Amino acid sequence: MSTKSILNDTSLSFLESYLNNASPTGYESEGQKLWMNYLKPYVDTFITDTYGTAVGVINPDAPFKVVIEGHADEISWYVNYITDDGLLYVIRNGGSDHQIAPSKRVNIHTKKGIVKGVFGWPAIHTRLRDKEEIPKLSNIFIDLGCETKEEVEAMGVHVGCVITYPDEFMVLNENKFVCRAIDNRMGGFMIAEVARLLHENKKHFLLDCIL
Repeated sequence: MSTKSILNDTSLSFLESYLNNASPTGYESEGQKLWMNYLKPYVDTFITDTYGTAVGVINPDAPFKVVIEGHADEISWYVNYITDDGLLYVIRNGGSDHQIAPSKRVNIHTKKGIVKGVFGWPAIHTRLRDKEEIPKLSNIFIDLGCETKEEVEAMGVHVGCVITYPDEFMVLNENKFVCRAIDNRMGGFMIAEVARLLHENKKHFLLDCIL
């Protein structure tokens, strides 16, 4: 027996844009803006602080309070070193997995905009079968197609630039959502949907929606 989904086209459109938006740890403001804009019709007021916390408040004068919260960031990388021949070595920003990095495409966030790159790794036919090397932070690198450090820097890339994956939202088997950063941005989406449903069903709790 099928049941009607509580999600609608607008909420699913928000989820897709929310997941596709890059909000690496420490740089969550653009994601917070998307979340707050979606919640705006469903809450009475917002509170923000210097740490980047966003709070949507429903019925602030109610005597009892319920709080639901989540986080909105995503794991990423930092540019740690640029070689003379234009390759980038990285360090983690959060729990990024170095073992899945080889051959993945990346977005490098600079003041000039997004610079595209790819994690390099030797092709299998160039590797010695009895001396296979595993990916480590010390041997994975990003290739921008540049030949010199100066060429990299001219693109706006420097040590400290944050790096994210461009993988976008998709649906498997018509009912499974797949995307990077789905943990815990799905939590932020659920918070937003609680606010929407309370508003649409005229429920009057005092609720703090924290992201």
